[in-house]
Amino acid sequence: MVLNQKGEILISRQYRDDVSRVAADSFRLQVIAAKEAGSQEPIRRIENCSFIYTRHLNMYFVALTKSNVNPALVFEYLFQKIRVLKAYLGEDFDENSMRNNMTLIYELMDETMDFGYPQNCAVDVLQMYINLANVKPQDEPEPEQLTKQITGAIDWRREGIRHKKNEFFFDVLESVNLMISTSGAILRNEVTGRVQMNTKLTGMPECKFGLNDKLVIEKESAGGKKKPGVEIDDCVFHRCVRLGKFDADRTITFIPPDGEFELMRYRVNDNVNLPFRLIPAVQEEGQTKCSINLKVIANFSEKLFATHVVIKIPVPKNTSKAKIKNSFGRAKYEPEQNAIVWRIKKFPGKATCMLSSDMELVRTVRPKAWERPPINVDFQVPLFTASGVHVRFLRVYDKSGYHTNRWIWLPSQHLWLVGCDGEEEEVRFEEDSGQLGWELVCNALTPRQSTITLKATQISNLSPALAFKE
Repeated sequence: MVLNQKGEILISRQYRDDVSRVAADSFRLQVIAAKEAGSQEPIRRIENCSFIYTRHLNMYFVALTKSNVNPALVFEYLFQKIRVLKAYLGEDFDENSMRNNMTLIYELMDETMDFGYPQNCAVDVLQMYINLANVKPQDEPEPEQLTKQITGAIDWRREGIRHKKNEFFFDVLESVNLMISTSGAILRNEVTGRVQMNTKLTGMPECKFGLNDKLVIEKESAGGKKKPGVEIDDCVFHRCVRLGKFDADRTITFIPPDGEFELMRYRVNDNVNLPFRLIPAVQEEGQTKCSINLKVIANFSEKLFATHVVIKIPVPKNTSKAKIKNSFGRAKYEPEQNAIVWRIKKFPGKATCMLSSDMELVRTVRPKAWERPPINVDFQVPLFTASGVHVRFLRVYDKSGYHTNRWIWLPSQHLWLVGCDGEEEEVRFEEDSGQLGWELVCNALTPRQSTITLKATQISNLSPALAFKE
């Protein structure tokens, strides 16, 4: 069921008879009215009933059950449900959008779940036979194809897809989680990553995607020279990936959906390359003064640089004024966040920067020790992976044997060079702002020739340095 911030039920659907709508009153009184949704765990056990919920804007998507279900499965269904509604109603759909499209939402509820078991949550397939009154699918499928698409093994991709250009985009995004003690010892560090893809391929192609997985590298280099690899743990794949082949030989084989999707998520715990080193020093002088000194050192190569660096340094809640001195960038005390926010547009590799702040504190009636929350750093470092994971290959196989243009998009001015096979291939590099940087046209005469002619045409006012390796 879906509730608003007042606890009113906007829409609900019962798939079994063990839970009734009356249970919503318990959730409204003990969770929404108590204002515990943001501070407590998203699973509550109330009156022998389990409430599993998540939030979108001012609405609560709640799943109720009395059975011992897998909570990860329920959360995944709720997230997929929100993703489906975003595709139909817009990214920022609200309470009014839900009320104005009740019939559509009930249809989606019936198609995405049956008797409490999740069914088809693929947006492109749902849009083939469930659409708004003013929306007509571009390619109206035949009834036989529609039945095959819904009940077939490959429900995430329909047959007969055609594109003028066969293109493949992908991004590898990583997040570093680090915990350091006051003495500088690393208590916990891990990297969580995800592979985002956007495919525009004709027909039903089969793709093979390879990472520098340690198990695969050791298997391929058995008896020869050992190559370094990365231990990749907790892999979570899109349902298009053939898990049988991955379990057998660690090969990621899949028939991709058409459009954007998340291929996989992973986690790395060993040999993490930390991009930054932070050395804080906090000194409290009584109840009215406090000083913070922070030293930030970039550990990555001098040839790279970090962009959009935002460092949030927590300060005591009773801070009234802060005098800040920093080597470069802009730093400002923001009371609404109880932190000093330090923004640096461009942070060179191997560079060191300093920040010092003297704060005046307001006296409190009941003095309370400051907990000193962790420092949060948000940044982007192109061409740098903290885990060491990199893409070894990406192959596309199709019966017609068409030519595929491989596109790599990066949110920076750094470029990647893609190797070319065949007669001619275009590789374009784009920026986050949509501005086109360089266009490379690679001509390979024959596969045996080692010379590749590269023609670089500058079509904007950017002048990034290009580094080519043999």
